[in-house]
Amino acid sequence: CASGRYQLTLGNLLVVTVATKETDGFRRFMRSARHFNYTIKVLGRGEPWKGGDYMTEPGGGQKVRLLKAGLQEIEEDKVVLFIDSYDVVFASGPKELLKKFQQTRHKVVFSAETLIWPDRHLEDKHPHFREGKRFLGSGGFIGYVPNLKEMVADWTGEDSDSDQLFFTKIYINPEKRKSINITLDNRCRMFHNLHGSLDEVVLKFEDGQVRARNVLYDTLPVVIHGNGPTKLQINYLSNYIPTVWTFETGCSVCLEDLRPLSGLKESDYPLVVIGIFIQQPTPFVSVFFETLLKLEYPKNRLKLFIYNQEQHHEVAVSSFLKDHGEEYQDVKVIGPEENMDRVASRNLGLDMCRQDKDCEYFFSMDIEVVLKNKDTLKILIEQNEPIIAPMITREGRLWTNFWGALSADGYYARSEDYVDIVQGRRVGVWNVPYLTKVYLVKASLLHEELSNNDLFSSGTLDLDMAFCHNARNKGVFMYVTNMHTFGRMLSTENYQMSHLHNDLWQIFENPKDWEERYIHENYTKIMRDKLIETPCPDVYWFPLFSDIGCDHIVQEMENFGQWSGGRNTDTRIQGGYENVPTIDIHMTQINYEKEWQKLLLDYIAPITETMYPGYYTKAQFDLAFVVRYKPDEQPFLRPHHDASTFTINIALNQKVLDYQGGGCRFIRYNCSVEAPRKGWALMHPGRLTHYHEGLRTTAGTRYIAVSFVDP
Repeated sequence: CASGRYQLTLGNLLVVTVATKETDGFRRFMRSARHFNYTIKVLGRGEPWKGGDYMTEPGGGQKVRLLKAGLQEIEEDKVVLFIDSYDVVFASGPKELLKKFQQTRHKVVFSAETLIWPDRHLEDKHPHFREGKRFLGSGGFIGYVPNLKEMVADWTGEDSDSDQLFFTKIYINPEKRKSINITLDNRCRMFHNLHGSLDEVVLKFEDGQVRARNVLYDTLPVVIHGNGPTKLQINYLSNYIPTVWTFETGCSVCLEDLRPLSGLKESDYPLVVIGIFIQQPTPFVSVFFETLLKLEYPKNRLKLFIYNQEQHHEVAVSSFLKDHGEEYQDVKVIGPEENMDRVASRNLGLDMCRQDKDCEYFFSMDIEVVLKNKDTLKILIEQNEPIIAPMITREGRLWTNFWGALSADGYYARSEDYVDIVQGRRVGVWNVPYLTKVYLVKASLLHEELSNNDLFSSGTLDLDMAFCHNARNKGVFMYVTNMHTFGRMLSTENYQMSHLHNDLWQIFENPKDWEERYIHENYTKIMRDKLIETPCPDVYWFPLFSDIGCDHIVQEMENFGQWSGGRNTDTRIQGGYENVPTIDIHMTQINYEKEWQKLLLDYIAPITETMYPGYYTKAQFDLAFVVRYKPDEQPFLRPHHDASTFTINIALNQKVLDYQGGGCRFIRYNCSVEAPRKGWALMHPGRLTHYHEGLRTTAGTRYIAVSFVDP
């Protein structure tokens, strides 16, 4: 169809933008433009920054100057779409844009805004519309070349002057508006400026494509502009628009622009500085270092920066470095004696990478991170993003190491897709405003956008919020990926340090980690692989504790040290008299009775209910204790019944290696278990049928954990 003097075709349309530098936002803009086959002309490459929200955004006057000069080189029959780039995405293609432009029957069409800026005094001079937005937005306009030339012909301003004010004064001048034939896209058919209009926009998923729908005017704009303070919102929308993520295809760009590591020689792997931060008492610190060792990455291409603020964890750090420190290319340690604050330690970690000309990445990990995926570091590097985090969760909760949105005051807000991402219903690589606990930073950023030596300070914000705030303000995109399962986050709440092995008390706060540390690796296979043995009638034998679990219980008891004297008089029990005494320490004495009952409920009760059908235990007990047998102390235990419905007897150390002799004999059946396996539990009835005795220990020291369940 005709408009003015020209017959418009797709070849007539040229998109012109100004970009002094290739920022993350510019690359996103170009990706959406390429998707729809727009022809792009970029002005201003290499020019210095002259103003704007970010250090990489051109000044308003700079854009007008460059456009004025650039129009001289563009054919007269062209239609030019002039738009910002670093905060813009295309939601549709040139065919739809040209059609909507022609339907306006004007020669120049500007985007429209709800808010007037920068001069509110000009409000009354703006024309009124029967419906729609009244105020001009300079971040996007489309027009014929001759009309655009006329519009910018009188520009003589400075690069830092306001382009919006310049174009507004032209628009509110009736003579110029008529001469140039300008109007506004007041119902957002072509452009949508998000500032002041966030509530008008929803995502519309349709046939493998995603649009931004303006619900106020029921329109589908072609160009989406995150103008003003709406950068986070355009980042959110661009996680989907136009086909970045759809229900039909999932993530369509997650495998683009990768940095493959497969096939590289170890010496060619990127050098990474791993920053490890211990800022508070944390459970399972030794497990963290065991996991670090298992990372599938050449250790001679890793340097370690370890900041430890907790004296309590010095043993774990020192032990790791003593055994494995020389495997890494370099190690720097900041211990509690140096009294360095948290902010300074984070900046120093980044600086270790910044000052190393060979460093290509900084991988930041807080000590409470549990990485279960050995390929995490390689996966993040291959994704090739400026800053990227593996999504980790807190067991059984929606808590993760990223925020999908921010509140008005810069704190947590839940994005519409947060739950779907956390629960894996939407899988991809997501542009987000906040990361914490574990993330990878490209070293190139530390020399350019993030060259400031103090990135972890910003007013009253905590250090992670400050880092993300500073990254956002430099236009640096941060991503989180949930394309793989990476791991989880420990809870550090209620972590007490009053015991020798404090991790034993973590069965409530961190049950998954407690299980992996202390429960036998074959416990979950008991039923499937029929691992329950029956060495004597109605006596069941099955794996329960790991070797470390056994060792920690024994060491905890020996550290407590208040073993009973093995006498009948015992003030620890009701009535004060023990008929068949042992040398022991009760779980109540070390404040472990609640944790022990949870162990019985979670790991013993399911076995009980399977092996003794029809009986359902509440795992109550009056007596749960660790017994110590020694030839010169108490070598055996005379025949007796237990004051229980059933008894659990767990071997805590290894026959031959730790002691000789020992075992349990069930007298009625003349049946003995003489070689109890470390970590395995014997379960048997306590009263009436299973009269039994503890066999003599002839050498060494034997430990067992006994529970009289449901007395």
